[in-house]
Parts: sequence; structure tokens; C-alpha cells
Amino acid sequence: MENVFIPWEDVFIYRDPARVMSFFPGTGFIHGAMFQGCTRYAVKLDFIAGLLAKALRATGGDEARGNQVLLGEVLAWRHLFWSLSDSMANNPQPWNGDAVLPDLTAAHAYRVFGPESWPRIRDIVQKTVTSSLIYLPSSVRDFANPAINELLRRYVRGSHDIGHIERIKIMKLLWDAVGTEFAGRHELYERNYSGGCDDVRAQILTGAQRGGHLREMEAMVEQCMADYDANGWTGSTWVDP
Repeated sequence: MENVFIPWEDVFIYRDPARVMSFFPGTGFIHGAMFQGCTRYAVKLDFIAGLLAKALRATGGDEARGNQVLLGEVLAWRHLFWSLSDSMANNPQPWNGDAVLPDLTAAHAYRVFGPESWPRIRDIVQKTVTSSLIYLPSSVRDFANPAINELLRRYVRGSHDIGHIERIKIMKLLWDAVGTEFAGRHELYERNYSGGCDDVRAQILTGAQRGGHLREMEAMVEQCMADYDANGWTGSTWVDP
């Protein structure tokens, strides 16, 4: 008989549907997983923002107003996810006993906007750095060829006194991050990190309904509408014209 691997959790919850259904929400898994995921992604954006800034400087594109605007957008995305990570850490929700869990509201926001941000950031890199991502030697061996290396030194040098080897090193790293097969897999990973596009949004709605947050939002609208009717203001707060 062939060996069959049975996960330990399947053994402990065998024929216990209630425990199976409560595992995901009851263990606080989504809180911790999204806290880790958001912080990981924020660090990734630190890296890509710094790399894009260096690439633009190496090409001289850092002085173009349009590139400055788009780099600013990348930094704004970076700030957003660090803010969500900070919110998860600094606004914890009570759990069992004295234990707490990272804030789920911020976690849900990360689940929606994380997948939307990376394709946009990748697009910004391609728009700002353009052909510099592929105007590169095919192999490091070219540096060892005196004739080819001299051409690279003259025609692939960077702006701001950045030498050709440093410029090529920056661009190769950025190309690995946004243009290679590895980069394509990373984009797919970020798009689907915490679930399907529809599912993550539906869960936010369900959570807002069950937690009473959606009802509180509707109550705010109802309070506004109660201030007036077809004849004008209903209270003394506002003055009719």
C-alpha cells in the first residue's frame, strides 16, 4: 500500500463540521495573515520606490515633471500600505482573554487595494523608465571584452556621473522586478494573494453587515435626511430661506 500523507489538522477535526467551519474565523487566521501580508508588501514597495528613484536618476528622467508626479504616486501607495500595517498593529481588536488581534478593517482594505496597486506600480515603472529597461547588454561577459566594454562605457553611461556598470546594474535589477518571467509571477501572486477579486470584496460587505458598521453608515444618512422634508428644514438647526 502506498504511503498517504494526512495533514494533522484533518485528523483532529475529522467528522466535526462545526469545528471545520469555525477554524478560519475562530483562530484569528485572517487577522494575522493579512497583517503579515500587508507589512511584507509595504517593505516590497519601499524597495521598488527606491529602485525606481535610482533608475530615474540614472537615466536623467528624475528632472521630468511627469516622472516626478508618477514617482510621487508610487510613494503614496507605499505610504498607504504602511499606514494600514500601522493601523492593524496600533488598533487591535479584543480576542480571547488578554489576547488581541490585528485590526480587521485595515486588513480588509489591504486585501482589496493590494491587488489593484501592483499592476499600477508596474505600469508606472514601464512608463517612466521606458526603453532603458531593455537597452542593456545581454551578458556580464561583455564587460570583459575591451572593445564592447568601451562602447558600453560611452553609450550606456548614466546621468549624474553614474558609470555604465552602475547604471546597467540598476536597470537589470529593475527589469528583474517588473519585466521578466519572475516579475510576471510576482504580479500574479500579488493579484491573488489573499483570495479572488470578487470574494475579498464580498467578505468585506458581509463583515460590515454582521458587525453593524454598514447599519451605522446608513443611520448617518437617515439622520441627514431627517433634517428636511418636502417643505424644508424640520428642525431649528438650519434657517429656511
